[in-house]
Amino acid sequence: MRHAHPDDAMAASRRRRRMITGLGAAGAAGAVTALVAVLVPSASASTMFDDDFENGAGNWSKSGGAWSVVTDGSKVYRQSKADSGLARVFAGETSWSDYSVQARVKGVDLGSGLAGVAARASGSSTMYRLALLGAGKAELQAVKGSAVSVLGSAPVSGLNSWHTLRIDVSGSTIKGFVDGTAIGGGAGTLAGTGRIGLVTSFAAAEFDDVAVSPVAGSTATAAPSATATRTATASPTGTATASPTRTATASPTRTATASPTSTATAAPTATASASTTWPTPKGQKPVTATIEVTGSFDGGNLRYYGSGALGTASQDESQGPLFELADGATLSNVILGDPAADGVHCKGSCTLTNVWWENVGEDAATFKGGTSAVYAVNGGGAKGADDKVFQHNGGGTLTIRNFQVSDYGKLYRSCGNCKTQYKRAVVLQNVVATGKAKALVGINTNFGDTATLSGVTVVGHPSLKICVKFKGNNTGAEPTEIGTGADGTSCKYSESDITFQ
Repeated sequence: MRHAHPDDAMAASRRRRRMITGLGAAGAAGAVTALVAVLVPSASASTMFDDDFENGAGNWSKSGGAWSVVTDGSKVYRQSKADSGLARVFAGETSWSDYSVQARVKGVDLGSGLAGVAARASGSSTMYRLALLGAGKAELQAVKGSAVSVLGSAPVSGLNSWHTLRIDVSGSTIKGFVDGTAIGGGAGTLAGTGRIGLVTSFAAAEFDDVAVSPVAGSTATAAPSATATRTATASPTGTATASPTRTATASPTRTATASPTSTATAAPTATASASTTWPTPKGQKPVTATIEVTGSFDGGNLRYYGSGALGTASQDESQGPLFELADGATLSNVILGDPAADGVHCKGSCTLTNVWWENVGEDAATFKGGTSAVYAVNGGGAKGADDKVFQHNGGGTLTIRNFQVSDYGKLYRSCGNCKTQYKRAVVLQNVVATGKAKALVGINTNFGDTATLSGVTVVGHPSLKICVKFKGNNTGAEPTEIGTGADGTSCKYSESDITFQ
């Protein structure tokens, strides 16, 4: 039997939603007045967000791990990939500031990892986190990349049972509660706004009954957006249904820009100077269909994020990109929000100037040009890549300069098992890589790949593999790692080219 939820108001709200969902067509046709009364309960007037996953997980965007709605007494949200270094899902609004978020959490396989709830997530690896730890305790943490500060902790028993975790964020005050008991808190130094999240690290866990409400003294008394609420509506046939709804906003569907004719052999030229400072979005636009760019596209530092079929941050290799660049096209001053689907695809030579990925989906960008293609990434940055940031599937040379990356698997990977293989080259200049990662670059030496590095700064990972050599194939099998390190032939750099901090 499932444990009773400690918040009677939330439990009542949950029962009301199920009652609405269960109305048949005949009953609903004559019950509009009663339905309206059910929709406006005083107990839920201040709720900003709630989700019990009975209608799926459409309110959440994923990054890393293997998330699915399963039945455990009732429906719950499970992350089942226990070997994922960082798996998370996010919901709510980036503008949320003072609020209380709680969820029920149960460890399925915590091992030496953690599972918990997050508040004020301003990026994929920047958040306040209250988590159950396999070591037998709960910790309230401030997380910024690989830097984790503990604000409070307490021993917890029965980690494979349900526990209610709650974080209150109000101004600079951060507090954590486990099963209604305070475990500590402190003054926060992270961003003052951000979304909510569910997170695991090297653990499998289940989550249920997520609720967000204003904290005491907060002026936020209503749901700020329809993305964070459930709305009951009566259908034309009289059938009442409850389902997640999204704010209706105009979507830029398939925007093609006029351009001069380009050639596959001409190196694209950057038209904007490189920026090394993360920009503040000047607005945002949902993308429901891939935006096709045939010339120059300047996003004006707007945030573009996936919606509809592109509303995923999964690791699915077959999903579409937000932007697809024709041969010779240029993309500049664009912020890819979360979810980012499969980022950017370059069909030929291309230039990306000041392009920023707030939370990488499958890959940030994939380069697909021919043997003589030339690609340039100048300025910009990427966070939260569960695997690769830049995937080089075609041929040619990719130059990455004035770029920053954090919380990633590999910054660059030459495709190890593509059906068509090429000799590829990558050049890194003035790159800052922060936090834990598997490697900086990976190349296939048996196909003649080269990596030339200079001005690389590695922060917080003194043992990072800089250049990993693989034996690639065209059969689809996993490539074989055959060595690491500079050799002057394939991995071209010296000790002075790499700075560890």
